[in-house]
Amino acid sequence: MDDVATLTTQDWRLLGEALASTLHLAVPPVAITFSSEAPTGVEAFAKPMSEAASDGRKGRVPAGCVFWIEAAKSTFSTVPEDHGNCSVGRYTHGLATFGDIAGNDDVGTLLESGWVDEEAVSAIPSISERFESITYGPLGEAVVMPDVILLRVNGRQMMVISDAVPTLRIEGKPQCHIVAIAKDKNEVAASVGCALSRARTGMSPEEMTVAIPARQLSQVVDAVRRAAAIDTAVAKYAADDARRFTGARLPLRKA
Repeated sequence: MDDVATLTTQDWRLLGEALASTLHLAVPPVAITFSSEAPTGVEAFAKPMSEAASDGRKGRVPAGCVFWIEAAKSTFSTVPEDHGNCSVGRYTHGLATFGDIAGNDDVGTLLESGWVDEEAVSAIPSISERFESITYGPLGEAVVMPDVILLRVNGRQMMVISDAVPTLRIEGKPQCHIVAIAKDKNEVAASVGCALSRARTGMSPEEMTVAIPARQLSQVVDAVRRAAAIDTAVAKYAADDARRFTGARLPLRKA
């Protein structure tokens, strides 16, 4: 395991470029950093706070997962209040307890619809410590050591990652809890997504997400390179073999 504390901005950039080029990512890897205060020189997320919902919820985006989308374009820091609109996201990111969110309208809607039950909500992985700052941005711009690297991937890219990381956890809803798994459990986790997040982020139906603990990133990059090379060789064999069938005529059937 690398001593990630010694990695520089250039190191993170090179690792991010290696992942992006090997997997042919459409969106660059995003770095997520939890800290007691915003890193020096990183600007606060600038969008205005929303009006309060009837239960008092408000935030600068509809849900914390929207910060993933914004982070592909620039680096910024957030405070707990910025995440206030999505109760589930607040819970998974350690910004609220289940008791804090249980009475909120959005949680009530999810429970009443049958999307999830109370027992399942309380069992969702969450970050164990409350942090006063969460920084997001392209991995190539990381100025402090990230905690989690988030990828947006398609089915083929997930196939390569699954081969590269045999211990990969495949999770369902809510999508954001894979960040908690990567940070607190030091496990690589993927999510097939959830309806709540897809509606709020506008992620395409083909996209899934993967959360990688930063301290495992170098090993994951090496493993992904090996898995991708093997898949390339196998795909070439299959493509060459398939040429025998190009233009082949099916035998005529008797009436």
